[in-house]
Amino acid sequence: MSDRTFYEKVWELLRQIPKGRVTTYGEIAKKLNTKAYRAVGNACNKNPYSPVAACHRVVNSDGRLGGFASGSNEKIKILRKEGIKVKNGGIIDFKKVLYKFDTK
Repeated sequence: MSDRTFYEKVWELLRQIPKGRVTTYGEIAKKLNTKAYRAVGNACNKNPYSPVAACHRVVNSDGRLGGFASGSNEKIKILRKEGIKVKNGGIIDFKKVLYKFDTK
């Protein structure tokens, strides 16, 4: 795994987030054993594999939507289509739909 770029590692993790769930920039960083949360966000922004590598499923640690290259309205539309409830720019029942990667 060390021969792949940081962005490629992020994109691989994006593919693992199940439909109907979200994760955070911090959870991805934690899985990669780094505190480079902004770099995770940058990788999401540069993601060439969307929607297969589902950057729309990545949100802020407090459940707020965060950024999305296609705009927040598009992010909301996609998340709602996947069954995620969104209100006032945040995920409803955030803890219930939060996906955490196995950190073993």
